[in-house]
Amino acid sequence: MPSLRTKYLGLTLKNPLVASASPLTKDLDGVRRLEDNNIGAVVVHSLFEEQINHEQHSLDHFLQSTNDSYAEALDYFPSDISFHNIEADGYLEELAKMKKSLSIPIIASLNGVSSGGWIKYATKIQEAGADALELNITYIPTSIEMEGEIVEKLYIDTITSLREHISIPLNLKMNPYFSAPAHMAKRFVDAGVNGLTLFDNPVQVDIDLETLMPKHVANLTSTRDKSETLRWCAILYKQLGVDISANTGIHSGLDVLKAIMSGASVASFASVLLQKGEGEIEKMLYDINFWMQEHGYESTDQMRGSISLAHTAKPDVYERSSYVGALQSYRH
Repeated sequence: MPSLRTKYLGLTLKNPLVASASPLTKDLDGVRRLEDNNIGAVVVHSLFEEQINHEQHSLDHFLQSTNDSYAEALDYFPSDISFHNIEADGYLEELAKMKKSLSIPIIASLNGVSSGGWIKYATKIQEAGADALELNITYIPTSIEMEGEIVEKLYIDTITSLREHISIPLNLKMNPYFSAPAHMAKRFVDAGVNGLTLFDNPVQVDIDLETLMPKHVANLTSTRDKSETLRWCAILYKQLGVDISANTGIHSGLDVLKAIMSGASVASFASVLLQKGEGEIEKMLYDINFWMQEHGYESTDQMRGSISLAHTAKPDVYERSSYVGALQSYRH
């Protein structure tokens, strides 16, 4: 059998399959079912900043600031915060139980917009035994006066602050909406992240025509959604010196193989598990092993990055020529 053992965030995984944060990873029973089906690692369901009990006006101040106070707002959040919150404390307890009961790596997840609301809690997560921490910075700038550099500073400052307070590996779940994603990825690494997940998959926005109210619905992906994931894994492979997790659009063992060949260390997913159940993990592993045996691969390390832009001296020209070729072949 081929070797599927994988190094990710300094951790040794028995295979490159990682369950993304979802309702399936919310408690010990859910994560145990994933482990029983041979998942390589798990990202625990996200703890949202709003669930951490701190001075709510801090968050309101940031979200409602005028343009003149944006820069000040980034440093506004207090660092001395008390955490006496049932949901937040319950997260820590569940995390500790997972580490005590399971053998697979457990990655905690924080979702929010400020650094101050997370610093102490990230330390508590580390103390609870998390093997790593995934950071999901969810901020959508709605003001037309807010400049891109201010948004970028929010991300960098948050990462820098957390890196100063915790020693466990830090992973950033990145979104693709920056004007120069490759450069921002480098800045994230320089600020202290040990890994990047490509990409965040935000909820979908819709409108309920009966209530005349906006609504947000879970954005379940399909295998057709992996294009940008593969593209940026291939672009960033070997350029940053950190691990990459291919996230959006991973639905099968063949998708995992494509992600690894593009340069990903692991493939993380949730939609396929929510749609088909935990048993899909074993099917993915069977398909990966079968394909590797059929094509003479002895390990995932052997194939990693084999179809990436690291093999071309001019990646921008390669991307352009591939684009032109795709259009011409479609016309014919």
